[in-house]
Amino acid sequence: MKSKMFAAVAAIVLAGSSLTAQSKPTVAVFPYGNSAIGKQNEELAPLTKGIADLMAGELMVNTGIRVLDRENLNAALKEQDLGKDGRVDAATAAKIGKVLGMKHIITGYFVTDPKGTMVLTTKVINSETSEIEFSTNDRDKVDNFMALVTKVAHKVNAGLKLPDIPAQLGDAREKKAEKMPFAAVLLYSKAIAAEDSGDKKGAVELYKQTLAKFPDHEASQKAMARLGGK
Repeated sequence: MKSKMFAAVAAIVLAGSSLTAQSKPTVAVFPYGNSAIGKQNEELAPLTKGIADLMAGELMVNTGIRVLDRENLNAALKEQDLGKDGRVDAATAAKIGKVLGMKHIITGYFVTDPKGTMVLTTKVINSETSEIEFSTNDRDKVDNFMALVTKVAHKVNAGLKLPDIPAQLGDAREKKAEKMPFAAVLLYSKAIAAEDSGDKKGAVELYKQTLAKFPDHEASQKAMARLGGK
């Protein structure tokens, strides 16, 4: 039964974009593993999905590629009972990516150190070969978290030799990322988790709190409009 439901999810994804998929490179960003230690492991847990969503958002600026949306990714992970802790092994990621028609699967893990440094280890799995085709290890202060995510997204785009991100748009995203405080990133990540779990009221409140910290956050603005928030 589960395999049939997974196939149905895949069919929906593929049917909606078969022509686009043939002409553009396809990318999916899976949840990141949480390797934070002690109390921080629980505090930073929302980042497992938050990092994936934020990085996908940065890559979506590139009109030369197609990035799988969070709704369809969540459906696929749910059907396979995966992604609860943000960890999906390479073989499984490749399997899901291949069924969904996504060639490049981005995932990894994050960890912090006592000095307030965030480390993002990222790998890209080719769903056609199950091999890691690109990897990078990047770090910055937690306060520069969004800028770090943007930097990694751009490195991945270049490392995979995908079509270039329009320079003007890329520069604008980098400048905006530098201004987004980590408190807003964490609130947004919690909002995503609430929305994905079906807690619409909680999600709206968290999106509001995100915008209170960073009024220019477009993803939160769109989420509020989608959920009927004010």
